Amino acid sequence: MLETLHITDWLPVLAVAVAAYLFGSISTAIVTCRIMGLPDPRSLGSGNPGATNVLRTGSKKAAIITLLGDSIKGLLPVLMALIILPEHPRWCYVLVGLAAFLGHVYPVYYGFKGGKGVATAFGVLLGYCWPVFLAALATWLLMAGIFRYSALAALTAFALAPVYAFLFGSQIIATLLIALLSAMIFWRHQANIKRLLQGQESRIGAKAKV
Repeated sequence: MLETLHITDWLPVLAVAVAAYLFGSISTAIVTCRIMGLPDPRSLGSGNPGATNVLRTGSKKAAIITLLGDSIKGLLPVLMALIILPEHPRWCYVLVGLAAFLGHVYPVYYGFKGGKGVATAFGVLLGYCWPVFLAALATWLLMAGIFRYSALAALTAFALAPVYAFLFGSQIIATLLIALLSAMIFWRHQANIKRLLQGQESRIGAKAKV
């Protein structure tokens, strides 16, 4: 609970969270495309610096690197928090992961215009509690397999992520932080939700509608 932390205990949490935000602000998509001599992913498709637009450059390798890199941006800060803050409540690790996620979504290095955060959010779940991660991932795979909409799969997975966290015994604060992360996922997918409701969202494997 919150009362288990004294004022001085918040300082290392804040320091790690700031570092996580700065780390999360590094755009894997932009950096990868620059190194590999590919077009800026922000100039393609939806303009989102993520794996989907990187794939539109024609490089599957770059897209895979981006996907893995974005996931690591969520995973690594949580693992580092586990090492640096071993005596702190586990919800602090989710807080650090949330900071990394916000860095990806609102990166300080790129005018606070980042990606939608799905891969990074999955990384956070993996670092925090692997059963929650597996449950959310299984939900994504099931929904994607049935309906062939990546956005719908992500929205469903993260709508259920707080439920999975609660069922696997997470603290109330950790569950609420995961719910906040999920809410941000929905916020970043407003355009996708609108297209889904209008029947205009692109299916997985189909040419994207932008």
